[in-house]
Amino acid sequence: MVKIGNIELPDFPLLLAPMEDVSDPPFRALCKENGADVVYTEFISSEGLIRDAAKSVMKLDIYEKERPVGIQIFGANLESMLRSVEIVEKTNPDIIDINFGCPVKKVVSKGAGAGILKDIDLMVSLTEAMVKHTNLPITVKTRLGWDHDSIRIIEVAERLQDVGCKAISIHGRTRAQMYKGNADWAPIAEVKNNPRMHIPVFGNGDVDSPEKAMEMRDKYGLDGCMIGRASIGYPWFFNEVKHYFKTGEHLSKPTISERVDMARRHLEMAIDWKGEHLGVVETRRHYTNYFKGIPHFKEHRMKMVTSDDPKDVFAAFDEVQTKFGNATIPEIG
Repeated sequence: MVKIGNIELPDFPLLLAPMEDVSDPPFRALCKENGADVVYTEFISSEGLIRDAAKSVMKLDIYEKERPVGIQIFGANLESMLRSVEIVEKTNPDIIDINFGCPVKKVVSKGAGAGILKDIDLMVSLTEAMVKHTNLPITVKTRLGWDHDSIRIIEVAERLQDVGCKAISIHGRTRAQMYKGNADWAPIAEVKNNPRMHIPVFGNGDVDSPEKAMEMRDKYGLDGCMIGRASIGYPWFFNEVKHYFKTGEHLSKPTISERVDMARRHLEMAIDWKGEHLGVVETRRHYTNYFKGIPHFKEHRMKMVTSDDPKDVFAAFDEVQTKFGNATIPEIG
């Protein structure tokens, strides 16, 4: 059993990574249904929260069926982060996660996200202050370091644990790498194998198959796996990993009909939550993966990603359903 504070999780839990414009309530619900053990919100700006910015506040929406659910915030100003904790507490999440890993320039330029990796003392002091400011478990998501020459992740993890952080998720790249090259899980394993560490250490980066998840568990000995890009447009991934762990065999891939049904539900839920326009626009990024591997699919995909009218998108789903029926991707590939 793995525990984040008093939250009990199964052995080697699978966590849905916080992803901007991806990890919204509709997608989190689908991932939860399909085996995710913990889900995290999109990352939320502390400055946006305290200014009551509509987009930031909307990201606080969480639902009972998602639990345990973590709300992730980012920022570099102590007062803003503490005020954000107070705002977040009112929505009653199970976890508050601090983003010390986002590599995007507009975040880093403000000293937030991965930008704080240039100031480890600030990173630790912010975490400590937030731990003292709430009874909710505080967790951290970060990267190996700012660049290859400044990797101090073993020391960083120790210090974060010492000030009360309840779990740490580590992406196996530096900020300088962005998302290029291969994630290096070896330094994450060194954190886990440090005899001083007793909080859960979760790995993140490049887990795109059940075999890689098993490698992270068995070869690197980590406590769990945070899954990001592999789940976009493919919420089945979590159950596929769990099935592989239990049986050593791959779960059958969803049929085209099942893919259409999932995409349809996803769009319906997105429209219900954020309205027609945003629901249609912000679900587009998922369609490539929902229907990946279908030959001659470009015509259908273009209808899905260019129309602003949900009726047209649902009609495109119907066309795919009619054309391919219950075939699976290998059968038609």
